[in-house]
Amino acid sequence: MKTEILKKLIKESVREVIQEELKEILLEAVKAPKHIVSEAAQPITPPTSKPSFTEPTINARQKYQEAMNETVLGFTSRDAQSFNPKGVNDPINGNLGTGEVDMSTIMSLLNTK
Repeated sequence: MKTEILKKLIKESVREVIQEELKEILLEAVKAPKHIVSEAAQPITPPTSKPSFTEPTINARQKYQEAMNETVLGFTSRDAQSFNPKGVNDPINGNLGTGEVDMSTIMSLLNTK
């Protein structure tokens, strides 16, 4: 007997068994007694007392203002350090330069197609 024929016979028998089992399961589900679940409905009653709000004992706005005043420093543009990148030695491509590129170089790269 060839394997294809055996495979086809097995598929058909499995399909038949599954269909029979599903029929039995569905019949049991339909015939089973139904249990009706019900809850006792309770009316919703509004709260009788209003929630109380108590003012915070500390003034949060004042505390934030004090914290901000403590961190304020008189920085100006003179305090900023100038950024001067140093050349980086790339082991694959070599030196990447000092970080300064002329505008004509950038424009020539943009205009080439």
